[in-house]
Amino acid sequence: MDQMVSMAEVFRNAFNGKRVLVTGDTGFKGSWLCLWLHQLGARVLGYALPPEGPEDHFNLLGLDKLIEHVDGNILDKEALDAVFERFQPEVVFHLAAQPLVRYSYDEPKLTFDTNVAGSVNVLEAVRASSSVRALVYVTSDKAYKNNEWIWGYRENDELGGHDPYSASKAAAELVFSSYQDSFFRKRQGFGAATVRAGNVIGGGDWALDRIVPDSIRALRQDQPIHLRNPNSTRPWQHVLEPLSGYLITAARLLEEPQRYAGAWNFGPDSESIRTVGELATMIVKGWGAGEVTIAQQANAPHEATLLHLNCDKAHQLMRWRPKWNADRAVAETVSWYRQVHQGGNALSISTQQILTYMES
Repeated sequence: MDQMVSMAEVFRNAFNGKRVLVTGDTGFKGSWLCLWLHQLGARVLGYALPPEGPEDHFNLLGLDKLIEHVDGNILDKEALDAVFERFQPEVVFHLAAQPLVRYSYDEPKLTFDTNVAGSVNVLEAVRASSSVRALVYVTSDKAYKNNEWIWGYRENDELGGHDPYSASKAAAELVFSSYQDSFFRKRQGFGAATVRAGNVIGGGDWALDRIVPDSIRALRQDQPIHLRNPNSTRPWQHVLEPLSGYLITAARLLEEPQRYAGAWNFGPDSESIRTVGELATMIVKGWGAGEVTIAQQANAPHEATLLHLNCDKAHQLMRWRPKWNADRAVAETVSWYRQVHQGGNALSISTQQILTYMES
């Protein structure tokens, strides 16, 4: 894809009028993706557990008034199959997951059930559907076996996982690979890809034990930001960056399904890698007030300290590149939270950020 071509034009041509099913639409990334697809003229159905709180991005957007939403669990195979049968999707984005590393230590079975068995149910629904032409199956950069290398992980590097979350995502990748080799490669007019992204930030994320929502909660209450691992580095990227990669992947699968099938990384350039401490300082600066303190925990569960992706494959074969560096990503994120905190309309703010990103 030539980045000189308007992103809005490419996406609109790909998705306008298409039936698109998104699992996990009530989640942080899922709600942003569904809003973007809605703007592009897609007919969107979201399938997910109900949103957890009134401040969830899904609720603040009033997304259930813009798309069709079905409350459901991907572990409920009959309900999921019924939605596929009724809606007859042409494109499927699978985002539903238990997405938290630290929570996976508390609920390992739930994590494996959701991220592995639930993903099998989605793959089975796609396999049984004659309408689906493209599947984008979302996992994580944490699916890679983390050797704490200073260079980025490539799509053909070894998978693994120390914590239950990371292991569940690696297992989900192996399951996908089996379906790809056993069923999908032989299917005419159909393409499936797995996509892996780094640490994503953006407005509307209120998950526990994530640096940005934890920081915003503290700042809104005039409390200091407490950091567990200030020296850990992450490839911070705005939520719209990997979502643009997911959309490009789906668009390409619709055009040339066999060529673009397989695994793809979507992460920021190396200049956007920051420590957790640096990120927190940037958030405070953007908010205009606050302080950062170190609150390391004894016997805390293991978390990776160094992890980022090599995205040369997406750069060269899809012509995808990140648009916003770390400074811009943090600025847009903090701006979203500040505006909403001050009474701004989340739907208008999110819609404008998508338009601004596409025009960048």
